[in-house]
Amino acid sequence: MRHNRTFALDDPAEIRRLIRDNPWATMISHTESGLVASHYPVLLDDEADEADGVVLVSHVGRPDEVLHELGRHELMVIIQGPHGYISPGWYDAAPAVPTWNFVTAHLHGTPKLLSDEENLRVLDRLVDHFEERMPEPRRLFGTEANAAYASRIVAGTVGFRLTVSRFTAKSKLSQNKPAETVARILGELDGDGPYASPGLAAEMRRVHGADR
Repeated sequence: MRHNRTFALDDPAEIRRLIRDNPWATMISHTESGLVASHYPVLLDDEADEADGVVLVSHVGRPDEVLHELGRHELMVIIQGPHGYISPGWYDAAPAVPTWNFVTAHLHGTPKLLSDEENLRVLDRLVDHFEERMPEPRRLFGTEANAAYASRIVAGTVGFRLTVSRFTAKSKLSQNKPAETVARILGELDGDGPYASPGLAAEMRRVHGADR
């Protein structure tokens, strides 16, 4: 990812927020057979504190742990936040080209595989994380039948914990544009046009100020 200080995102707290808000991740390994990519949800490790930096927990379904050679080398996890097309027509009368606003992070680290018991706890947390918004949450261990089913299927997954050793993140949200241009972009993103994106508008307001 091209480095640009204007858009660099260096704060680990902001990386953790990005993960919390966008848990669907792309995982990439450079294996002996070449590049391998998979897609899974990730969570922040609730047993880690801020001093530990950014720590993820997740799982893969078998045989992805073999395909990724999981635990043998570095894994890159890509977190993609809100993003969208920005038309040059949203700027002003001066010549301009279209661009794409986005927030993303590339996280690197060597994963440590979890025991079946640890993996089951992570899967339980994962289900709770998403089910808690439902009117009638279906917990992994909500009933005896669910618990028995969960205990059987855990063997088909491999959990891991990844302490991020380094990351590169970018928040490209028109920070290099004047206030009046930012206001026009926000108006378009909040509107009903073909490239409207309230989520991207909300992310822009985080960096430009809530009063815009």
